[in-house]
Amino acid sequence: MSDTCTQPSVPIAPSRLRRFACMMYEGVLLFGVIFLAGYLFDTLTQSRNGMMLRHARQGFLFLAMGVYFLACWRRGGQTLPMKTWNIRLTDRGGQPLRGTRMALRYVLLWPLPLLTALLIGGLSRAIGWPSLDLLIVAAPFSIFIWTWFDPQRQFLHDRLLGTELHDLRLPTP
Repeated sequence: MSDTCTQPSVPIAPSRLRRFACMMYEGVLLFGVIFLAGYLFDTLTQSRNGMMLRHARQGFLFLAMGVYFLACWRRGGQTLPMKTWNIRLTDRGGQPLRGTRMALRYVLLWPLPLLTALLIGGLSRAIGWPSLDLLIVAAPFSIFIWTWFDPQRQFLHDRLLGTELHDLRLPTP
């Protein structure tokens, strides 16, 4: 007799709410990473204000955040917030990520939020409502749009790279 209640063969992605909470926690930790990296940059370059060497600073902070994420993902596929919320990053086979794929995931995470921020800024200038610029805080959450269309609720950058976020609270098939 066959069992009609079988578990799905597709890993279950964490809920959007849990990923959102993880992002908020990640933002708190990134504040510290960016503060320390900015302090290091200012010390090394003798910058006196945030507008000096602005593009170099942005590049340095981008690399500092990348080092943070790659170092965390390399050790078990989790940052501290991902551990707290029981979320793990793996490839589609459930194996840990290595090298190039981790770096590509970090880079591919950025285009959608940056395009959303550009759209918000352009719309604000076009209609003449500077207060619309406040919506810029919503730009990072634009990565969630794709999860409404993806059958496994994965992010677009994960779908493109063959990576997945797994909910560790649920049993794996």
